[in-house]
Amino acid sequence: MLVKVFGSAVFGVDATTITVEVNIDKGIGYHLVGLPDNAIKESSYRIAAALKNNNYNFPGKKITVNMAPADLRKEGSAYDLTIAVGILAASGQIMSEEVDKYVIMGELSLDGGLQPIKGALSIAIKAKEEGFKGFFLPKKNVKEAAIVTGLVVYGIENVKEIIDFFEGKGTIEPTTINTREEFYKTLDYPEFDFAEVRGQESIKRCMEIAAAGGHNVILIGPPGAGKTMLAKRLPSILPPMTLKEALETTKIHSVAGKVKDTGLMNQRPFRSPHHSASSVSLVGGGSYPQPGEISLAHNGVLFLDELPEFKREVLEVMRQPLEDREVTISRAKFTITYPSSFMLVASMNPSPGGYFNDPHAPVSSSPNEMQRYLNKISGPLLDRIDIHIEVTPVPFEKLSDKRASESSVEIRKRVTKAREIQSNRFEKYEHIHYNAQMTTKQIREYCELDDTSLQLLKTAMERLNLSARAYDRILKVSRTIADLEDSENVSSNHIAEAIQYRSLDRDGWLG
Repeated sequence: MLVKVFGSAVFGVDATTITVEVNIDKGIGYHLVGLPDNAIKESSYRIAAALKNNNYNFPGKKITVNMAPADLRKEGSAYDLTIAVGILAASGQIMSEEVDKYVIMGELSLDGGLQPIKGALSIAIKAKEEGFKGFFLPKKNVKEAAIVTGLVVYGIENVKEIIDFFEGKGTIEPTTINTREEFYKTLDYPEFDFAEVRGQESIKRCMEIAAAGGHNVILIGPPGAGKTMLAKRLPSILPPMTLKEALETTKIHSVAGKVKDTGLMNQRPFRSPHHSASSVSLVGGGSYPQPGEISLAHNGVLFLDELPEFKREVLEVMRQPLEDREVTISRAKFTITYPSSFMLVASMNPSPGGYFNDPHAPVSSSPNEMQRYLNKISGPLLDRIDIHIEVTPVPFEKLSDKRASESSVEIRKRVTKAREIQSNRFEKYEHIHYNAQMTTKQIREYCELDDTSLQLLKTAMERLNLSARAYDRILKVSRTIADLEDSENVSSNHIAEAIQYRSLDRDGWLG
């Protein structure tokens, strides 16, 4: 008897429906075809044990399982439940009239229990698009799949539940989630708050400007100056995610198996990979492609602590994603694109010893050592970082000051208002939403300078020997400063402040 059941494969962040055809005939043997990987080939052992432990039989006949389309590689153990239901239906142990109306996915334990799968949200979106009646999946994934409205989602814990459902012996309550209600659940207090930061008022101002314009930032300072502490608090002042951004972010984390027992992600991600990370772990890919850290940071913050300690080839692969805000992984048989629109926050010591320009510490690095250290950061990568911030240690008087600092909530109000101004300004452009994304065309249109501002910028470029790449960066940042002040035009005071944030372009830093 031939039966068709349906599963799904995830490539990139999108799903493709897989037809699992099960045919049982006279003879003995188990044949699995359609480019399955080893995990799928081993499924027969898990299925046989799970069925036996729930008082059902694994037929001792000739079983042929075809996974179509046959030229598409399938991977992972999430097809266990799909194949198991197909075998039960083809052998007449359950009614087969309804099994082809659902997408069925789940990894089986030997006792029939179900383990979580990856990409549940993408699969649910595809199931709805193709008009399936419902989606059966492990209970641990049910909240992320139930985000999709208009699709009946059943979370199950054991294979016996789905068998009873098709046999009409039991009912499974579908899981429903009010997506908008779930989205608007926010934390009253951020985990990390700028109110906890003592001193560093000028640095907090820089972080506010970076958040308001979506600018990439590098923090330069000695060990213990507070670089990591400041970076961790940046997400708390970014504008709240839109529903579209929340769905995009949840989809990526679902594909990577990072969404556990939660539904919609409504907090911006903060990713901080170790400097020993490989290029694959950072940008994604691998034998079975998975999103990397830059995609997991989509709509959030990617923090690279001790930037010069990362391998140069690892940093270089970030150049294209920083520019295009997506990463394309090309292999001989497939091409996958992952979104990667994130704010880059990097930190570094000013010298190998960490205390360059510190009057209270000896200079322990020679000029040659310093140059080698600083040259680990390539010019093209630095070209994509708009703001350079020098972080100095906080004196004891400010550390012990008990007066309350401004909270992240208050800063975020100003940031959100500035972002709204930018959103209205760029509404006619499809891929530009904030100042950091401006191209040369938009810079010329929205950053017009009067004679005073032009002269100031010219003088700074000449006296500080700023590089040519600093010109556009200064204009972008000054536009953001003007937006924070609700100023229609960029004036000389905005330019003057923006000039301060190009430390690494001056003589004495990078040659």
